[in-house]
Order: sequence, then structure tokens, then C-alpha cells
Amino acid sequence: MGDAKHEQPSTPYAAMFEGFRKDLDEHYDRRERVVKASRDITAASKKIIFTLQRLRNIGQPLPPFTVKGNAQYWGTIAERYKAISADLQGLNAYRYNMQITHGNQEFMEAICFQHYIETQTLISYNEAKMRVAAMSGEAGVVQLTVEDYILGIYDMTGEVMKFSITSMATNGKLPAGKPKKGPQPSQEPPSDQPADKMDIDRGVTAQSEEQQPRNVLSDLRELRLRLEMLEPPRTSKFRNEAEKKATVMRESVEKVEKALYNLTVRGSERPKGWVPGVREERRPEVESY
Repeated sequence: MGDAKHEQPSTPYAAMFEGFRKDLDEHYDRRERVVKASRDITAASKKIIFTLQRLRNIGQPLPPFTVKGNAQYWGTIAERYKAISADLQGLNAYRYNMQITHGNQEFMEAICFQHYIETQTLISYNEAKMRVAAMSGEAGVVQLTVEDYILGIYDMTGEVMKFSITSMATNGKLPAGKPKKGPQPSQEPPSDQPADKMDIDRGVTAQSEEQQPRNVLSDLRELRLRLEMLEPPRTSKFRNEAEKKATVMRESVEKVEKALYNLTVRGSERPKGWVPGVREERRPEVESY
């Protein structure tokens, strides 16, 4: 009898703590799956942006080599969203929001950048939310918050800045869309026109009717204006992140302005093959007496 093993007496709390351990194990496993998926989505989104940076025009469909090169990265993002869609349902969508937010922001940056290159417009929140929902699979829709959408737009301005400076260095001009033609003026004068009235130069009129295309700098300035009108709640974490990204956004717009200034005003003073830079040493000011 002395060699017999004595079992520990069960208590009413044993089953309860077993349930706690099971819930914690599931929580940590779910959290790790979301973190890993967020990292993979971030990496694939960056590779999409790198491929888009090879382009030089805006307002045009993507060339075949870009579509083919990014197809595998879009597939990776869709697989990761589908794998964690069941883990981000109900209250878990808010519980693990911090783990998926970086992936969502980088994905928004890639989608906004590609949409801008193709259409020279900003993708709407509803359309972006539908893109994420289409990748979520049958387990449920992965929630895309407004905060992640806006923070992704902030980051997109930095990519547009790089795209603009590279295009100016390569083509010698700021990227712009195609000009839009307005209604053509009538070639025949009205019947009640006085005979001694001055004739209108048809060539000048037709040229004035042609609308000048928007360029990247005007789009960045408009986007900066709209984002500066945003007033997040003072006690929210989103406000701190938005203020940091807003500072970087303003610097990006200023870099494009300085690069265009150097290209337009001081370009003739530069040697052949000069590339417009965004950091130049300032000349010492002349002292006045």
C-alpha cells in the first residue's frame, strides 16, 4: 500500500483554472497568428510599392510588367487576410486591433498609391473597405478602421514624393495627367453680331478652352490642405500618430516644391546630367552695411 500513488484531491477551482489556461493558450496562439499575418501583409505591400516606383507616368493603366510582377504579392496579402479572418470577428476585431493595424496601414498605403497612379484620384474609404472585405474569405470580413485608412493616406504622400523626385530626375519634368479639352467654340459668329465688332482669334480661344492637367504637386497640396482640416479627439492615440505623420507629410510636400524650384529656376545653372536634390547647402547670406 505504501508504493501506491496517491492522487491529489480535486477541488472546485481546478476545472475553472483549466478553463483559464485553455483561454490564455488560445489567446496567445491567435495573437501570434495575427502578428505574423500583419508582418507578411506589410512586407508584401512594401514590395508592391517598390514595383510601382519604377513607373514614371500617372493617370494611365498599369503596364503588364507591373501587373505581372505584383500578382504574387497581391496573392500573399489575400491569403494572409483569409487565414486570420476567423480570428478577427466580434470582440476580437477590437481586441487584436493593435496587432493588425500596421499591416492594414501598409496595405492602405499600397492601394492608395496604386489607385493614384492609375486614376490620379484618391481611393475612398468605402472602396478600400470593400477591397479588404473581398480578401477576407468566407470566415468573415476583416474590419478596416477609418484610422488605419487615414494613416495609410499620410504614408502614401511620402511615396508620391519619392515618385515625383525620381520622375523629375529621369524625365526632367513634374509628373502630370493628360490635358482635358473643354467644349469647342462655335466657328460661325452669331447672326446679330455687329459688322464693326472685332473678330475673335479662334486659335487663342481654342487654346484657352483646353484645361491644364493637374500635376503631382497640386495634388499633394490639395491633400495636405484636406488632412490639415482633420481634428482627431484630443485624448485618442490616433491623434498622436496623426500629428507625427502630418509633420512628415508637410516635409514631403516641401521636398517636391524645392525639387521643382531647383529644376525650373536654377536648372540652367547646373551642369549636364544634374539630378534635382532635396537637400542642398544654403548659400551664406550677404552681410549688409
